[in-house]
Amino acid sequence: MIQSMTGFGKHVIQLPSKKITVELKSLNSKSLDLNARMPSSYRAKELELRKLIASSLIRGKVDFGLYVETTGVEASAKINEEVVKIYMKQLGAIADGDDLRLLEMALRMPDTMKTEREDIDEEEYNSIQLALKEALSEINIFRSEEGSVLEKDFMDRIKTLEELLRKVVEIDPDRQKDVRERLDKAVAEIKADVDANRFEQELIYYLEKYDITEEKVRLTNHLDYFSKTLRSDDSNGKKLAFISQEIGREINTIGSKANYAPMQQLVVQMKDELEKIKEQMLNVL
Repeated sequence: MIQSMTGFGKHVIQLPSKKITVELKSLNSKSLDLNARMPSSYRAKELELRKLIASSLIRGKVDFGLYVETTGVEASAKINEEVVKIYMKQLGAIADGDDLRLLEMALRMPDTMKTEREDIDEEEYNSIQLALKEALSEINIFRSEEGSVLEKDFMDRIKTLEELLRKVVEIDPDRQKDVRERLDKAVAEIKADVDANRFEQELIYYLEKYDITEEKVRLTNHLDYFSKTLRSDDSNGKKLAFISQEIGREINTIGSKANYAPMQQLVVQMKDELEKIKEQMLNVL
């Protein structure tokens, strides 16, 4: 079953003093293009989290967000006591005032607060990993559901191509007859003696030149191969894209050899269906 590269996953965990939210959004891309947003204090774990995401999502333009909201008492900033005391001493020398008033003034001065950066708690990091795995599970379910929609669309269009090819096969004898009649008429209009054997040889040459038997067989095989690959266990957008290119090659060759308006009209319809497949193929994992 194929997967879409479009998806969304989100998971929230509540710790004693923090609320942590993990979000994943993905769109189509030729390779994995991962953009990570997280608080600077968590950057030390970014590489590990990126590897976890890459092993699950494989391809796509992915936005990963780690959002941390403090919900309890957790002071990361502390008063720089030595600096405050110096400020209070200097302020007391300049103007009279009680200690409380001097303290209020000192705390407004630069460098009176210092932020202590702490390492991520192991238990907290384990919770973040768990949340990320849950979000990855959600986004992969989303991708699979979108993939099912794409698969149905592809199968409908492949059936349409098979039906158009069947019509091509049906009118091919009429096309060959039409080509022969046009060549006969062209020779007759020349009003010159023509060696019958030589003419028959030339006629066979042109009919072989316009013959599309091989293209019809190859196109049938490519359509069948596309359907089988579509139903395989793995999602392989690149392989399906290659098969669609081969389908296009055979359709173009039939069009160039057709030399017959009704068949060329069918070829135009086939190209239109294939173009829609290629557009959707850009979003397949």
